[in-house]
Amino acid sequence: MRELPEDLVLPGHLAPVDFTGPPVQPRDAATVVLVRDGAAGLEAFLLRRVAGMAFAGGMTVFPGGGVDRRDADTSVAWSGPPPSWWASRFGCSVELATALVCAAVRETFEESGVLLAGPSSSTVVGDTGVFAAARAALVARELSLAQFLAAEGLVLRADLLRPWANWLTPVEEPRRYDTYFFVAVLPSGQRADGATTEASDAAWQRPADAMAEWKAGRRALMPPTWVTLAELDELGTVAAVLAEPRTVSKVIPKLVREGDVLRVVVP
Repeated sequence: MRELPEDLVLPGHLAPVDFTGPPVQPRDAATVVLVRDGAAGLEAFLLRRVAGMAFAGGMTVFPGGGVDRRDADTSVAWSGPPPSWWASRFGCSVELATALVCAAVRETFEESGVLLAGPSSSTVVGDTGVFAAARAALVARELSLAQFLAAEGLVLRADLLRPWANWLTPVEEPRRYDTYFFVAVLPSGQRADGATTEASDAAWQRPADAMAEWKAGRRALMPPTWVTLAELDELGTVAAVLAEPRTVSKVIPKLVREGDVLRVVVP
């Protein structure tokens, strides 16, 4: 695990001053690191969460969110590594693995408009704007991913995702997520728009530039985001990212209070 910089700290509002109760049960979540090769190198798609949100307000993150119970629907049309493969990579149950992959595809579509699905196991949709109404219905939880794909005759492309990491929110936090990170390449013909009410802005950015903005105080980054950006920066290209061998193990940072500041420590 990469060593975190000494100045990677969290503002005090992210955790209570004295948290002495039992740890909160974490909620399963999926995050997708969308990448593409830009003119000046590898770029990642980043969202700045709306300030004031209960969790990570104002933070710059990758698309993602909590698992919906309907994400475990096994009727979903599926292409690529089966849930058992994902379960072995993430060290979880097959049921949870199914839900995580579906949540990854659903949340990416909801928050960026990028849809990792196609009419067949070897194709991907082009312009996703034709699914704008379905996207809104997914956000409103009026429609499940399985229902959406079935209605449009689409197949979930699990083979377009790669397992990357697993971060669990520190036990001191009042809101906790067991978040599984995936990597995916922006499909040809699609664009990421960031048209979500949960983000105040969205953009493609080189990892080094995003980290420079963090260093300058213009971006706020959670430890998992910082670490992932640093890893992407070292790899440099989409091809290198896809070829990177990954062994996923659960990372549980700790919060250490130093005066008015919370410092993040990764065991």
